[in-house]
Amino acid sequence: MEIQDLVQHIRTKKSFLCIGLDPDLDKMPPHLLDLPNPIFEFNKQIIDATHSFCVAYKPNMAFYEAHGLEGHQALIKTIAYLNENYPNHFTIADAKRGDIGNTSKMYAKAFLENMDFDSITVAPYMGIDSVEPFLSIENKHTILLALTSNKGAEEFQLKQMYDKYKQETLHLFEMVIKTSLTWKNADQLMYVVGATQTNHLKAVRKLVPNAFLLVPGVGAQGGSLKEVCEIGMNNRIGLLVNSSRGILYASKGKDFAKAAANQAQLLQKEMAAFL
Repeated sequence: MEIQDLVQHIRTKKSFLCIGLDPDLDKMPPHLLDLPNPIFEFNKQIIDATHSFCVAYKPNMAFYEAHGLEGHQALIKTIAYLNENYPNHFTIADAKRGDIGNTSKMYAKAFLENMDFDSITVAPYMGIDSVEPFLSIENKHTILLALTSNKGAEEFQLKQMYDKYKQETLHLFEMVIKTSLTWKNADQLMYVVGATQTNHLKAVRKLVPNAFLLVPGVGAQGGSLKEVCEIGMNNRIGLLVNSSRGILYASKGKDFAKAAANQAQLLQKEMAAFL
């Protein structure tokens, strides 16, 4: 998907909501568990109920891989269902991959070509040769982990680093972002920035004023949508704000899809006020 198509979709919907598809059998409505593929059925009903209020969906691979072949089949069916029925929605494989070049090339082929996701989250720790295979695929996007919401982010991402060549001190996440801009096809990069990290969001925007940011952590993790928008929004909107648990598990009854739609609509209305 071209970025201008995503921006147009956001403006049309008056929403920059991304819904995380993280199916947890322990939290699902019990009446789904006896179905042949409860994970896909759960996703399908959530998607059908919420598509009017969001512009993106983000399946988290761990919630599928945990169930082996059945989970993988549910993932394949989910992305195929999205691509066939809601092709205007931006899709994110939340896989956090990143390995030596030939391995990353296979990850890129699996998610961006074979499954036809629009994007994939990638860990930058191994550097340029682990990321560029993802960036080599035309009209696909690589969402680089930059600054996350979890407590452990402080252990590495917020460490101060001295660049002896430019004689400046940066946080590690800032150095990652600056370095990534030198990579081939860097215009296809997006960045993960947690909603609880708004005190560093200005620094991110200074480095990548035009890039899209995938922002998890609003709602259940305590992030403020208002702060994220005030600091992080650019002239192309430039934000995809993710919500997972607060939408998916708004109800455990047979009305779960309707309850999810209600929560998604509340977020969409809140987002519309910032557009």
